[in-house]
Amino acid sequence: MGTPYPDVPLYRYPYTKLTEQQILARLTPKAKAGPESQSARYDGLVGQSLRIVTDGGPTLSYRFRSPTQLAVSEGEGRPIEAGYGALLQDHVLLITHLIPGTQRGYVVTIDQKTRLVTVFDLWFSGYQDKREAMRAIFFGYVDQPGSKPPAARQATTNRMEGKAFHWTQDTGAETLEFYASAAYSHFVELTRLDGKQGYCGPSDYVRISEELYIVTRTECEFSGIFTAYIVDLHRQEQAGMRLGFNGADELEYYLFRGKGEWLGQIAQFEPFGDVSGSPVARPDDSKGARRVYRPIHTMSKLTKEETARAAQKLKIFEARTSMAGNGSDPTDQLAGKSMVVRYDGGPAMAYQFVSGDTLRWRANDRGDWTEARYQAWTSMPGTILFGHVLQNTPDHESHMVVVDFDNGLATCFNGFLNNPYIANEAGARTLFGYIEMDGVHTAKDQRHARTDELLGHAISWNYSPGLTSMHLYSTPQTVSWIIFNDNGAGGMQWSGSGDFVKIRENLYFVYWLEEACNGSLGTILIDMRTMHDVGISYHCDENGLRLSQVGAHARHAGKFDIARFARTA
Repeated sequence: MGTPYPDVPLYRYPYTKLTEQQILARLTPKAKAGPESQSARYDGLVGQSLRIVTDGGPTLSYRFRSPTQLAVSEGEGRPIEAGYGALLQDHVLLITHLIPGTQRGYVVTIDQKTRLVTVFDLWFSGYQDKREAMRAIFFGYVDQPGSKPPAARQATTNRMEGKAFHWTQDTGAETLEFYASAAYSHFVELTRLDGKQGYCGPSDYVRISEELYIVTRTECEFSGIFTAYIVDLHRQEQAGMRLGFNGADELEYYLFRGKGEWLGQIAQFEPFGDVSGSPVARPDDSKGARRVYRPIHTMSKLTKEETARAAQKLKIFEARTSMAGNGSDPTDQLAGKSMVVRYDGGPAMAYQFVSGDTLRWRANDRGDWTEARYQAWTSMPGTILFGHVLQNTPDHESHMVVVDFDNGLATCFNGFLNNPYIANEAGARTLFGYIEMDGVHTAKDQRHARTDELLGHAISWNYSPGLTSMHLYSTPQTVSWIIFNDNGAGGMQWSGSGDFVKIRENLYFVYWLEEACNGSLGTILIDMRTMHDVGISYHCDENGLRLSQVGAHARHAGKFDIARFARTA
């Protein structure tokens, strides 16, 4: 039905669907030469041999011939010559190499004090987007003749959850990285991209010690690149590797070192004592299986014509959904009133509120009045949020409006369909204006304004029993949401475009677009004093065009210090 997903750019960037032959051709020279590196490689392995044994995974035998060349045997296989690179962070080695003639490679980390090892087995062409790097994790040890294998093993952990760093690498790459989930990470590329939008990728977190951790990120649904690095929390340093194909379809395979700046620690919600690192159940037992947030694959993707037909089936504020289990009751305070809301660069919307759930609207004093169902909710005294669909408009629009009677102002999140990617995926624009209404002072020279006061905040939302998520506001244009698991750990995570408007002190109007996801527009009016919200969701699929109530109890989880990195121009 409609436009298939393969024609939609991955996470809004147009990546090529590389073939196996194209991938192998790009990997071959790198497999022979090894990764590039701006910093000095570790050369202490030259002339040594290592045998690495993993539990349920590969046995790898190495002979290091030079700082850039090794011979490796997998199991009982014959030695294969390959390029490699190694870095040392404190007492932990990171070694990476590819297997010539294949689409496979390895990242190996070795704790030289304990002989404990974590091996990341990497490969391409394991998923429908063949460029997406796959990984499997194996734990083991360095085998020493005459010595017993260590009883301990390294393990995944949630001990990195809640942290964030600003990293500056020797490659020139500058990135904000947020470890707000135990299974995902969120990143803002300040140099590789424009620094305005944040993205998400599934991540692994492995504990080496209380100071040293291994972090990975796979940019699934984006470029497909895999990154792995050792984090030294006390030195605020990283040493790692990056493997995958960038937007120009060039293979990036290099080592890097980075200097970090700690940006803060937000709350964790697991029970005390729970430091487990597998908060998201694997979908199956296949090699490298992991949970990945891919709603775009199951979203109904309609054509413009199909969207037009679906939008005629209005489902406006029907039964309260699980997203409003803790929502406020609607108000009828607007019933019997009339007003005009005049937006800068937008319409002048005239309203007659016939009752507590029916209004009539007309734009720019033209045409007949149109009747529509609406709902309204109060927040701070003197403010009301209401929403309705503008039926029969070309892009099937909706208005979610905050009217501020104390100041005579209004702000609207104007939802619409027929965006350039998927016709039934919502877009949004923000309209600022003022109110003309009997008994209300009209402030024609003032407006509500965008704000960065929420930047860096993490706020959890409990919509209904068993349905809790957390918002992370990482840039002035990004809202990321983390879905909690049953044990309170942060699990799946995604992000989309957003906007933030200050209505008055401690009252904020926020929207987020679930783009490249499920196509919804979410809008909430956040009261930071009551830690509650009122809100409206706008969504269209083959079953119809819906406005639904949103409402949740909130907990403030903390704030990251990132305002100085904000980019809006």
